[in-house]
Amino acid sequence: MTFQPKSDFLRIIIERGFLADCTDLQGLDEALLKGVVPAYIGYDATAKSLHVGHLLNIMLLRWFQKTGHKPITLMGGGTTKVGDPSFRSEERPLLTPEAIDGNIESMKQVFAKYLTYGEGAGDAIMRNNAEWLDSLNYLEFLRDIGRHFSVNRMLSFESVKSRIDREQSLSFLEFNYMILQAYDFLELRRRYGCLLQMGGSDQWGNIVNGIDLTRRVIDEQIFGLTTPLLTTSDGRKMGKSQGGAVWLNGDMLSPYEFWQFWRNTTDADVGRFLKLYTELPVEECNRLGALEGSEINAAKVILANEVTTLCHGAEAAAAAEATARAVFEQGGLGEDLPRLVLDAAEAAEGVSIVQLFVRAGLAKSGKDAKRLIAEGGARLNDEALSDSGMVITAADLSSPLKLTAGRKRHALVALD
Repeated sequence: MTFQPKSDFLRIIIERGFLADCTDLQGLDEALLKGVVPAYIGYDATAKSLHVGHLLNIMLLRWFQKTGHKPITLMGGGTTKVGDPSFRSEERPLLTPEAIDGNIESMKQVFAKYLTYGEGAGDAIMRNNAEWLDSLNYLEFLRDIGRHFSVNRMLSFESVKSRIDREQSLSFLEFNYMILQAYDFLELRRRYGCLLQMGGSDQWGNIVNGIDLTRRVIDEQIFGLTTPLLTTSDGRKMGKSQGGAVWLNGDMLSPYEFWQFWRNTTDADVGRFLKLYTELPVEECNRLGALEGSEINAAKVILANEVTTLCHGAEAAAAAEATARAVFEQGGLGEDLPRLVLDAAEAAEGVSIVQLFVRAGLAKSGKDAKRLIAEGGARLNDEALSDSGMVITAADLSSPLKLTAGRKRHALVALD
């Protein structure tokens, strides 16, 4: 018999496609009906911005709050010093404490757009696990916490096992990560009454560890819930584009480029992404996702506008759509396109067209730019570009130049 949730939160996330697994659906459903439930998702501070791969779980927290519960965004000021080894082929580069703190400050601006923070019962709170991890006494931690972990069981987790099976080194530093994450859940339960940890399905083993540790140490029941690891219908990892990660911070990826990423969604993914990344009613998401031919493009514009409005605001979404129409429908330049600005001295000396494509973010390297030009995938002011030896000077920049890679990626080059 299919589980029929009574709580609004579980009903909504199951209907919209957020649920991969849960340690005890019935028990969690009952807990959600009793009153405000605190739940957390952890975010390690490995970069200055979160990316689209994080957006599914940010939306999950948003629905959690909208249905009357208390989200906790746990920043990994402590765990980032170790690095999560889950399904990685090599150890993460270690960051300095100053770099970690700077990344956390930069990431905060995204959460504030999706969640309401404050002191109320259902207001979100942000905490940093450095509060309790930085002051741990190693011997006490080994004795009080480490004794509850079986190395045999830890080695059986897929995130660790896959690394060992490929004969790739797993350092003792990384091996400790899952113990620290489990300890986070215990501490959040003690300090804030946290009852639920959520995360991507690659975190299942770490979440179960925290539940087991909490039961052993303070004999209390807590819950875990995971979301699916999303790939697009053509098999690509969600959140990756030809230009790299799709960042959520506007200073790392322009709202126009963010909008364009969603506008370029594959037809088969439109309905699913509308349910996961917007707040449109499920019936409307299904209707839009079922459109075919040229009509599906209108659904993609709705998807791009809805997601961009949540992340960057309604004005940014409207400007991005206007730019897209100017670029694609009217052949214009579009003032909101990504812009590379050259100073007068540099332009006077001349810059190769190959370097302009690289610096504008339309090619990963000079070799990539030359290949793009050779294969007919590059255009200058909407004219096919065939000469990879072309040099652009100040005389060519009396008005901005439009560079195009493929059919949908554009940038402007202008003088300062």
